[in-house]
Formats: sequence, C-alpha cells, structure tokens
Amino acid sequence: MKSLQSLWSVVAAICSLATVVAQPNYDYSVLKKEQLGRGVVAIRENPSEVALSWRYLSSDPLSTTFNIYRNGEKIASVPATTGTFYRDNYDNQGETRYTVKAVVNGVEQEQLAGQYTLPANAPIGYIDIPLDKPEDGVTPAGDSYSYSPNDASMGDVDGDGEFEIILKWNPSNAHDNAHDGYTGNVLFDCYRLTGERLWRIDLGHNVRAGAHYTQFMVFDLDGDNRAEVVMKTSDSTVDGKGKVIGKKRADYREKGFVSEEFPGRTPRNQGRILSGNEYLTVFNGLTGAAMQTIDYAPERGNLADWGDTRANRSDRFLACVAYLDGVHPSVVMCRGYYTRTVLAAFDWDGKQLKQRWIFDSNTAGNEAYAGQGNHNLRVGDVDGDGCDEIIYGSCAIDHNGTGLYSTRMGHGDAMHLMQFAPEMKGLQVWDCHENHRDGSSFRDAATGEVLFQVKSKMDVGRCMAADVDPRHRGVEMWSLDSGGVRNIRGEVVRPSIESFSVNMAVWWDGDLLRELLDGNRITKYDWEADCCRPLMVFNGASSINGTKSNPCLQGDMIGDWREEVLLRSEDNRSLRLYVSRIPTRYRFHSFLEDPVYRISIATQNVAYNQPTQPGFYFGADMPEGLFRGYVFQ
Repeated sequence: MKSLQSLWSVVAAICSLATVVAQPNYDYSVLKKEQLGRGVVAIRENPSEVALSWRYLSSDPLSTTFNIYRNGEKIASVPATTGTFYRDNYDNQGETRYTVKAVVNGVEQEQLAGQYTLPANAPIGYIDIPLDKPEDGVTPAGDSYSYSPNDASMGDVDGDGEFEIILKWNPSNAHDNAHDGYTGNVLFDCYRLTGERLWRIDLGHNVRAGAHYTQFMVFDLDGDNRAEVVMKTSDSTVDGKGKVIGKKRADYREKGFVSEEFPGRTPRNQGRILSGNEYLTVFNGLTGAAMQTIDYAPERGNLADWGDTRANRSDRFLACVAYLDGVHPSVVMCRGYYTRTVLAAFDWDGKQLKQRWIFDSNTAGNEAYAGQGNHNLRVGDVDGDGCDEIIYGSCAIDHNGTGLYSTRMGHGDAMHLMQFAPEMKGLQVWDCHENHRDGSSFRDAATGEVLFQVKSKMDVGRCMAADVDPRHRGVEMWSLDSGGVRNIRGEVVRPSIESFSVNMAVWWDGDLLRELLDGNRITKYDWEADCCRPLMVFNGASSINGTKSNPCLQGDMIGDWREEVLLRSEDNRSLRLYVSRIPTRYRFHSFLEDPVYRISIATQNVAYNQPTQPGFYFGADMPEGLFRGYVFQ
C-alpha cells in the first residue's frame, strides 16, 4: 500500500510522473476504514499564544481551504498552500472554543467541522488527562504492590470520529515469563481526552501481569464506527459493567515450592498459571461490557509441547489486526514464538466471533515456522494481492492462514516494516536476531529474500529504521551491532551509532525527516555536526517498560499529519498527550488513513513496543511528482 487510491490518480494526472510509482495494493472503495473527524486540537504555546492543528482528509479536495473560529468569531482563513496549522495570538487564559471548517469552492462546509475546547489555564505544550489511579494491593504472599500507567491504545468508542484512550494499569510486581512470583491484577480504563473515565475492566487474578501476557486490540471490527476491545480473559475477570466472566472464585495461581537448588529465592512456579480456563472476550468499547466470551485460541494444551513445563514458552502471547480478506478487519491472537507457533484469526460481526483460520507450526509442512517469532509483529499487504499478511519475526503468514515463507533466522526483539525507498518495490523488513549468528538483516517482505545482512556473534536486541539523513537515498538502518548506520544498499554511512537511540521514532518538527524518541526526550540528527541533538524534553513526564523507554503510545492521534507522544506524569496521576507546536508548511492526509500505519498503532502495545510505520515511502527524497501531489508548499 502506498497512499490513498483516489489521490494516486490525481497525482498521476496532474504531475505526469517521470518516476514509476507502484500502485496501492488495497481497494479503498471496499476497505472498511474508520470514519475520521477533523481532529482539531489547541495547545497553549505560551501565555500569549495558542497552536492549532487539524486533519486534512482524503475526502477533502486538493484546493480545500479552512476557516478558523474562536468562540464563534472567525479569526483566520488558512490557504491550501500551507499546512493545517495555525498560531493564534491570544492571551486570554479562560476557556476557549476553537472551530475549524473546510471551505470548498468558496463554500464553507458544515460537514466534518471540528471543534476543540481549550481549558482555562491549560498547561503549556500538552493535554493533561487526569487518571483514576487504582488502590494499592497485596499478594497472597503478603507483598504489597502499586499501579502505574503502562501501554495505551486508541479507538473511537462512541462514533464521533475522534479517539478515546484505552490504558493498561500495570502492577509494580508485573513479571517477565522467565520469573516466578505473584502479580497484581491487570486493569484497563477508557478515558476521553478530558479525563472522563468511561469504564474499568479488571482482568482478575487468573491473568498474569507482564509484557507478554496481556495483549489488547482496540479497533472497529464490525464496521459500525465504534471500536471494540479484544483480549484474553479468564475466570474472575470483571467487565466494565461489573459483571464477572466465568467462575468468580476460581484461582489457578500456583502456590509454588521451595527449590533445594535455590532455597532463598521466590518459591518455584509461584504465581504462574499452568492450568485452568482461558477465554477470548470482545468488550464494548463505549461501556466496557463483555459482548461475547469464547474459549481462547490458540489453546494451551500440553505445556511441554511449547518447550517447557513452566509456561515460559506457552504464555508468550502476541496479537494483531489485519485485513485478511482485503475488506474487513480481523483480529488475530497468537501464542508462542521461541518454539511452537500458533496464530488464530477471528472475525467479529457485532454479535459473534467466528474463527477464520488457525496456523500451527506443528502441522505437517509448517516445521520451518517454529521458533521464528519476535516479541512483536507487523502487518501489511506484502505480496500485492490486496489482503494483509502477518510478518511474524523471521517468517510471514499469508492472508489465508498458510505459511508464506520462513528465513529461519529465528527470534528477535525489534522489527520494522515499510517501503524503505521510493524506487523499491513493495515493502521491506529490517530485523534483528538474538541467536548470536544472524545479527541484523534487511529483506524483501514478500519473498523473504535477504537484501543485505550484518552477521553478529552478539545477541542483537535492538534495531531502528528511520529517514534521518537527507544526504542518503531512502531510510537509514542501524542496530546494536550493525557496524554503524547503513543505507538501503547496506553501505555504512556513519561508522558509529553513538548518540543514535534504538527505541522509538516520531515525526515531530514538521520537515520530512524523522526524529528519534527515547524516554521523555526527542532528538534530531544534525548531519553537519554528526550527532543527534536534543529537540524536545518532556519535563515532568516519564516513559514506561524499563530500558525499553517507550511512551504509553506514539502516533498520529489528533491534529495534522505529525505524531503525538503520550506519556505518564511522574506521579502516575495523569497522562500527558504532547502535541508539536512547531509550524509546518506541509499538508498531508492523516497517516491514520493508511491501513498499515493504523494497524501499527493498534499493535504498538504488543510485548516490546515498536514505533509506527506507514505502508508507503515517506522521507526527504519522495518522488517529485508524488511530493507535489501530496504536499503543498
């Protein structure tokens, strides 16, 4: 997928492209996408200025201009030759209502008009979202724990075209699968950007807390313009209406036993869940009510089939959303990646979950797909058939639930899927591997053909791909042992990755290059000084997930095409949605209209979070014709 189909035809007609640009794979006339609103946001720049931005949608004609109103009074007209950004010189600290209306052929359009109310005495630089912090708890072993905001996702739960935040509360005693010990219950809240809490779901004591246990998908699966929430549940889960799923008093947690080998440690297997019922539940996004609960697939079965008897391998879960038929989004729940690998695809029609297919590496003929998964996954139409495939680490699963290919390079922590240069056909994958052999690899996403590889005897746990240097064609790539920063041909363009972070990335400052996000800091590569310099520091806010140092969520959530950063406050009492206040002259359709990008937001919370990425090339050297058709200067 490259961009919106109608736009490509306009670009081709207007610009007479000399550069050959591949046509998009998706049929946008039938694809069931979200109905986006205008996404207006107003952020206090300083005591006397307010920065506004809003969405430019594919339904807007190329010549669309915009009128801006403050408290009902028109204050500006923004032409079609600049970005959807405006700075208002306004020093009144009271509540202020901004409205943005599109103007087509001189006629102001009421349809898709957007509105945002800037609160009185709003903080500078971000939207403050107050949270209802859960009470502390105590485990059966007598250990106390507290809660902090963790991964988040977004979905339009009420059908108004704007997004709400679905937030996971992580207990302080959350564990990796390799560790024993009780954990507190995992909680999920839904908040409007005003801080209004719509519901709370308690997964209960039979779902363990940790990055690999609690994958949650937020997406409009049935096409009613309201997002659902899908996740693994068990007996004692309480939905957003207070209704208990299954048996309230069932307790599958292992009490554990003292190991003679390590007598002073946590009792062996304590807190692990090795047996008992597992469910898959679809929740109503607006109310949190459980709409249907079925037995979870892929099922646990015999623990030893996954590689051990302690659920370290069997309880490695992933999940994604994919347009498997090229029209409707399906939800795919996954289990295992170190050894046995199973994926189960489901469709939701508003009333019932129906299994579409199941892929199992234990099935005869699928042996090459065992042990190939990452701590994350990517989704996109990689083979040009109009339907999504799932990039499952070092292998790919076709839209019909069959294996597409396996590189047999094994497990890794990080992975990036996109079009890496405008002249490259289709999508490519930059992946890193932890087998002390395969290092980092760049491959064709459709065939698995290795385009270049940097072998390593290290456990290469992190890698990054972003266009940060306009002097080199396409996206740059680096990893913890890539021998420096490399271009699309595998050539070293910077021999060291010193000052280059490898955690997240973000389009922030309004040019066509990408910035790097690590913890509460954004840096930008200064190629003249040959170092990454701080561009933005989010004081008073913190990242999550330890050394992963990622935000609760990153992506194009509101405003113009650039991306926002959602972080927790240092006291864990609120979320802060940071919005760029830097003017941009570029006008792009919202990234949210690209299915690959939108799904990358939906899957960002899965295990080890990865940054958003579109299914088309975006960078400093986009084809001139496409650039002028898609961007106005």
